[in-house]
Amino acid sequence: MTKHYQFLEPYTFTNGVTVKNRIVIPPMTEASSLEDGSISKDELDYFATHTGGAGIFVAPVANVSVDGKGFEGQLSITDDRFLPGLTKMASTMKNNGTKAILQIFHAGRMSSTAILRGTQPVSASAIPAPRPNAETPRELTSEEVQKIVDDFGQATRRAIQAGFDGIELHGANTYLMQQFFSPHSNRRTDKWGGDVNGRMTFALEIIKSVRAAINEYATKPFIVGYRISPEEVEEPGIRLEDTLQFIDVLADQPIDYLHISMGYAWRTSLNNKEDKEPIIFKIKEKVAGRKPLISVGSIQTPAEAEKVITSGIDFVALGRQFLREPRWVQKVELGQEESIRYTISDAELEELGINNAFYNFLKMLGADMNFVGEVHKDNFSKELGSIEGNY
Repeated sequence: MTKHYQFLEPYTFTNGVTVKNRIVIPPMTEASSLEDGSISKDELDYFATHTGGAGIFVAPVANVSVDGKGFEGQLSITDDRFLPGLTKMASTMKNNGTKAILQIFHAGRMSSTAILRGTQPVSASAIPAPRPNAETPRELTSEEVQKIVDDFGQATRRAIQAGFDGIELHGANTYLMQQFFSPHSNRRTDKWGGDVNGRMTFALEIIKSVRAAINEYATKPFIVGYRISPEEVEEPGIRLEDTLQFIDVLADQPIDYLHISMGYAWRTSLNNKEDKEPIIFKIKEKVAGRKPLISVGSIQTPAEAEKVITSGIDFVALGRQFLREPRWVQKVELGQEESIRYTISDAELEELGINNAFYNFLKMLGADMNFVGEVHKDNFSKELGSIEGNY
């Protein structure tokens, strides 16, 4: 017998866009684009395999600037020459009513001279990331910062022209938008830095740039999301008090949702171990209904997904679980929960659209994809902290 789940109910954004359910596929790096950033056939096959059930499918991140590439096999949206491939991508993802959202970013200091083919990484300030073998980035000039802001607008224009239903600004996982907000990576004293309000400037100017592109080029409502990581462990670093102040400002911006990036949906403070209240509830209280929230992190079963929704969160994202079970939503809808797959074997990788590059990337994260249960959260912080929250 089919159970009634609130996560299967539709949701209508204030801009009028209705999504068919509250399930989201978060942006999971698959490291499978061509060397120049063009979409590959393997990626299109992966999208075709996994779309159609979730209400929203957020695509793996695309870099908006040439010096914003963060890893090998990354999608690019830096030039109009990528439009034909991006158009195929959007069309493939928009199956059976699923909304296709393209995440966009600039990696900033979370890159390397090797990845950028000889170009030094850039950031808000010349402070290296606190990770092994991190390079010291070059501090961006004010004019260069403005150019990146404009690049986000141009990327949004291309996403609109390619047929995506929206974009998600990647302000999380230690990439450039977070680097400007962080007191660790942003030591500037100009308009792009300073106190917590000054460090919000980069993100707020990007939102203006994106909204200007939508106003000029979109012929129908276009979704804008913002992904944020609540804390950093660096000293100095982002603390919950900073984030809640920022969230209060973001909730009044012309965006359509906030996506809270954490490896565990019910995570409590990393810095204050005495605080036992889940961070997502602190954010929910601060937002006070002004924007819908997406919660992500180690959600697998229908019961776990329903707990998020019944706790007052608007959307729940399932990352690793959608890699294992592309038909998760359809099986729930048919009352066939017992057939949901929670492990993967090597023999199933091709069926699931997981090629060797994607598989090796997952192994680098600490996931045993032969018999995967949980990706160990400790490995995220040790090896690739910038990816934490994507899976």
